[in-house]
Amino acid sequence: MAETLFLNWRENRVAKCAFAVFGIMSTLLIYGVCQEKIMRVPYGIEKEYFRYSLFLVFCNRIMTSIASAIVLMASNKSFDPIAPFYSYGGISLTNILTTTCQYEALKYVSFPVQTLAKCAKMIPVMVWSTIIMQKRYNGRDYLLSVLVTVGCFIFILYPGSADLNPQKRGRESTVWGVSLMLGYLGFDGFTSTLQDKLFKGYSMEIQTQIFYTTSCSCLLSLSGLVLQGQLLPAIDFMFRHPDCFYDVAILSTVATASQFFISYTIRTFGALTFATIMTTRQLVSILLSCIWFSHPLSGVQWIGAVIVFSALYTKSFWRNKTTQKPILIAHSQGAKSATDS
Repeated sequence: MAETLFLNWRENRVAKCAFAVFGIMSTLLIYGVCQEKIMRVPYGIEKEYFRYSLFLVFCNRIMTSIASAIVLMASNKSFDPIAPFYSYGGISLTNILTTTCQYEALKYVSFPVQTLAKCAKMIPVMVWSTIIMQKRYNGRDYLLSVLVTVGCFIFILYPGSADLNPQKRGRESTVWGVSLMLGYLGFDGFTSTLQDKLFKGYSMEIQTQIFYTTSCSCLLSLSGLVLQGQLLPAIDFMFRHPDCFYDVAILSTVATASQFFISYTIRTFGALTFATIMTTRQLVSILLSCIWFSHPLSGVQWIGAVIVFSALYTKSFWRNKTTQKPILIAHSQGAKSATDS
């Protein structure tokens, strides 16, 4: 009986879709709440802020590296790197810079601003793809990209008056936060393009790419922590604030889990369903952050948000379902880097 129910579930497309939606939405929503709590909410009676962004990158990558190695071993797949190690190293470096900019930006701008600003990554990806891959885009792609970017700028430039920065206040912090987000967009677009090129040049399993990229990221982020003298202070901070340790553990766990849900969704349902789920997740993340951390949105910001998500949903429904899946997976890795999407 149980076996029959299991087989029926596997054949039930609705159940599979519900599983994918629940997996992506739950892991990435928890991820969003955790990263904002770690970077913007003080710990302990001394009200200390966690300031070691690179340490979060290291924890996320080592967790994902271990999980991908387990998957490769469990499926009896080869650990052959296939591509040269320097290819993974280049992707890892830009990926670390992307994620570090993302975490650092949370010290200066709110999570809703950061989340919506990420939507503007379409233009950097198009620019890097045109330069490196000689890709060509049609007028519709450029129009939607411009609409998303305009909506993002409206959202960023007209914040709610009460949405104040917890660590620094005023124009200086806003300018620095926006600069970090621009760094995030530039590095993320470059990462996605490099991953696209890697998948086109070599035939490999997605888990192989994840394992070697995250392993390189572990080494690079650990080296950065040691050179900057941040490794021991970060560990000491978590010893003094055990609740921070639990937050980081949860963050790394859901970041890793989200990668596998993303891969499952793209392979099972394709680009259209994945893009729609991710767009919805971004919208829900903003609303959840506004409620959980009391971020007020101005009327103009709501207009900007409507412009952005209207353009994104339009792009989702216009997207060609026959787009190659490995490339889509590569872009999803670059964005969330992950999980950091």
